[in-house]
Amino acid sequence: MDTSTVPTVPVTTPKSPHSQDAIRRAPINPNHWYVVAHSSELTDKPMAVVLWQQQIVLYRTRQTVCALEDRCPHRQVKLSRGQVQGDLIECVYHGWQFNDSGNCVDVPYLQANQKLPNCRLRCYPVREQDGFIWLFPGDAALADDTPLLGLPEWDQLNYIASYTVIDTQAHFSFLIENLMDMYHGRLHDDLQAWANPVLNTLEATPQRVDAHYRAETYYKIDKIYSVGQLFIPAMRKLRPTNLDVSYVYPHWQSVLGKDFKIYCLFCPVGETNTRAYLVHFVSLGAFHRLHKLPVRFRRFVKNRLFNAARGLLVGLVKQDVAMVEDEQRAFDQMPQRKGPEYNRAVIKVQQLIQHQAAQR
Repeated sequence: MDTSTVPTVPVTTPKSPHSQDAIRRAPINPNHWYVVAHSSELTDKPMAVVLWQQQIVLYRTRQTVCALEDRCPHRQVKLSRGQVQGDLIECVYHGWQFNDSGNCVDVPYLQANQKLPNCRLRCYPVREQDGFIWLFPGDAALADDTPLLGLPEWDQLNYIASYTVIDTQAHFSFLIENLMDMYHGRLHDDLQAWANPVLNTLEATPQRVDAHYRAETYYKIDKIYSVGQLFIPAMRKLRPTNLDVSYVYPHWQSVLGKDFKIYCLFCPVGETNTRAYLVHFVSLGAFHRLHKLPVRFRRFVKNRLFNAARGLLVGLVKQDVAMVEDEQRAFDQMPQRKGPEYNRAVIKVQQLIQHQAAQR
């Protein structure tokens, strides 16, 4: 039953070529936290990232992670080609150094009668949390009051994490629609953990879309050997479960039964390029005696099993990326062509994308 009494996104359902074009070319709303890297990707060297056509350099100081626009104001070369010197980032070309506020604090060949250049690079609010680096590309004054989705399971001892990167030559709307669409299970053969979804309720606000399904799954981790269901189809037996998927702008999350949670953390690069991190958690909560074991041992198990499901995720991503890139190519060739859409969750997602784009 569709809960039509809940507040809905105040945007009409897309029907015309104009609205279809608006969805597939929609910019992001910059006043949200986006994920730009996994913590392990950022070492002691600067790292170049792109978030919605903004060239950004990430780097670690002795205390924290910093983010500046990726250019030296002297000759406009990339700061990400340089190096970190203590708490400063140094341009590889002429050795100019900048602090985390974007100010030039040293020019090595400056003469006594010369002043430091009056130039300042844009700096971005950035946080390292739950295994990832989150960046706020909008109005910095809004960052502290804007909630960050977060992954509370990342450090919990009862959850085993796996992740993979999604890089697709497609607008982010195609990827989020794919994630919210529970009716394409035949694409994934034995890789998908659920079957026979039936939409129960659908809720939408200007910030999120929540779709609640009845479904069936073979995912139930209550014995050591039951982990084998992830890899051995003959061990699987379907049973009823709940399946909840949510577009919490600009990210996605899903809960399957009591044992599995999945997140997709978005970093839209441009109109036809999207990067995202797909993160999968398996709960060990069904092992009731687990909490009695020493914390050191539990942490060893958690770390030892990290990324155990990565191969499964890589297989799913490869199949989905092929589909969304087909969609992008079809749109590029004939943007006025639009097939009928019967999935109510996808329609609400399209409305939300247009609404958020209008808030930038």
